Amino acid sequence: MASRPNPYKKPDRFTRAAKEAGFPARSVFKLEEIDRRMGLLRGGMRVLDLGAAPGSWAVYAARKIGQNGRLLAVDIEPLATALPSNAVFSQGDAFALPNEELGRFAPYDVVLSDMAPKTMGSRITDQTRSFDLFMRALAVAAALGAQGGSFVGKIFMSDDLPVARVELRRHYEGERLIRPEGTRAVSTEIYVVGSRKRA
Repeated sequence: MASRPNPYKKPDRFTRAAKEAGFPARSVFKLEEIDRRMGLLRGGMRVLDLGAAPGSWAVYAARKIGQNGRLLAVDIEPLATALPSNAVFSQGDAFALPNEELGRFAPYDVVLSDMAPKTMGSRITDQTRSFDLFMRALAVAAALGAQGGSFVGKIFMSDDLPVARVELRRHYEGERLIRPEGTRAVSTEIYVVGSRKRA
């Protein structure tokens, strides 16, 4: 039996536009839309980017915060993309790095997490692992985020989503769900955005 074509391999207009703009992946347009809709990134901010590879979010955010801003990008995989001078890359498990390394520029005005599990083909398993990554990233944001700051975290839609939203509202006054236009039709991912971090 012939295998199904992988919908993620075929370049689409977002993939082509990202390459033309010098970004390694189409995911940059997801962050660009969230930023545009939420007024997320401004000059001089301090940003933590969890799950940064291949680097599109880090490059976009570093440009938006300018030379007076600081960004720490973290991923367990190496980053092939060169970052602007106001950004630093740290390779390692974001949840196992020493506090002084992860908190290099803390407190962070914005914590970003585009992390997703390596899918196993089991919908329930993939959803559970995505939920776990989201909750761990939110815990980092709760610990290292600045009062009044923001959090953006990716999660696969499932019965766990309401639990994730409740936990987010414990730490942030504002909450919004965004499914950017650049999200592929076959994807179940959505972004939960927290604003105005509580003291």
